Amino acid sequence: MTGTPLFDRRMLEALVCPVTQAGLAYDADRQELVSKQARLAFPIRDGIPIMLVSEAREL
Repeated sequence: MTGTPLFDRRMLEALVCPVTQAGLAYDADRQELVSKQARLAFPIRDGIPIMLVSEAREL
């Protein structure tokens, strides 16, 4: 990694999808939190999850 902080996986326990309120899966390779139910992937930038639907990538 090039100095980018890694996502703190302990935060995953507290975060839910803003659309479905379901749990999220962490994709370390893409630095995303994935909501399988909503079929959205939320980016993690500088170690901070961006939980905005407008910023999410459709799966």
